[in-house]
Amino acid sequence: MTIREQLEAREEEYLSPYAKLSRNSKGREREEPQCDIRPVFQRDRDRILHCKAFRRLKQKTQVFLLPKGDHYRTRLTHTLEVSQNARTIAKALRLNEDLVEAIALGHDLGHTPFGHAGEKALNNVYKFSHNIQSVRVVERLEKQGRGLNLTWEVRDGILNHKTAGNPHTLEGKVLRLSDKIAYIYHDMDDAIRGGILTEADIPPELRKVLGGSCRERLDTMVHDVIINSMDRPEICMSEPVDRAMHDLRRFMFENVYLNPKAKGEEDKAVHMIEQLFDYYVKHPELLPEQYLESISEPDNSRERVVCDYIAGMTDSYAVKKFEEFFVPESWKI
Repeated sequence: MTIREQLEAREEEYLSPYAKLSRNSKGREREEPQCDIRPVFQRDRDRILHCKAFRRLKQKTQVFLLPKGDHYRTRLTHTLEVSQNARTIAKALRLNEDLVEAIALGHDLGHTPFGHAGEKALNNVYKFSHNIQSVRVVERLEKQGRGLNLTWEVRDGILNHKTAGNPHTLEGKVLRLSDKIAYIYHDMDDAIRGGILTEADIPPELRKVLGGSCRERLDTMVHDVIINSMDRPEICMSEPVDRAMHDLRRFMFENVYLNPKAKGEEDKAVHMIEQLFDYYVKHPELLPEQYLESISEPDNSRERVVCDYIAGMTDSYAVKKFEEFFVPESWKI
């Protein structure tokens, strides 16, 4: 037996009957020889980890636009925290940790510069959703247009990680809930660090159920998912914790995500992305060669390709291109 086959046999012996076994994957769009060492979901995780779109996440906004400080989350640190939460839950429930980690690392690859402000801008000019774009990144845009050729289960988990999604594996459902837990935890931690909130601002009834600090709330939510999902064909929370989590999420929208102090610069970011989109549509010759060539593909359009290019930009690169096209040289300092 190869090492991969030994690992697959170990999965069958140890994992929950509700777990997705590597050897039972629906496979890839393009068939490939199996690796002699790694099962399929481990290979997918490694492909995502080594791709360029993953590295660019380190310079993409999570919530705060270009924050002044080293400790605020970026889209990359958000992804790593989602992965940690999801792996903790998956390991406790004896689900496939490789699958849940691969979905976690890939779920935000299609996110725009400037967080949800960038997503709003691209949706204004071209129908855009970051989960669909993340699948497009792994299927078509990475590796010079060849894509990463990931398994169906990983792509399904990436596509369905948003609240409205319905992943077909329990590992995908773990990721979807872990994403919410992560951003509720770390966005509040960043908001307190940035002076947007204090711990005392959080409603007492929510603190009573979830805990009196960011760390305690994270611990409560993760434990609650594990306790209520153990040996069950679903991933869920208890009713009190689930309700409190949704109420806390609503509180965050009202006091952080829509707070002028935290989001006051977003209109500028939206304007910048919209202007870049319009400029590249009018001047496609300025696109990199890979993107320029793909305009002629049957199911592409100039607008679709420009959207692909801008969505892949980091915050700093988008600012650089905006200055290059719209700020006179004599104005630059």
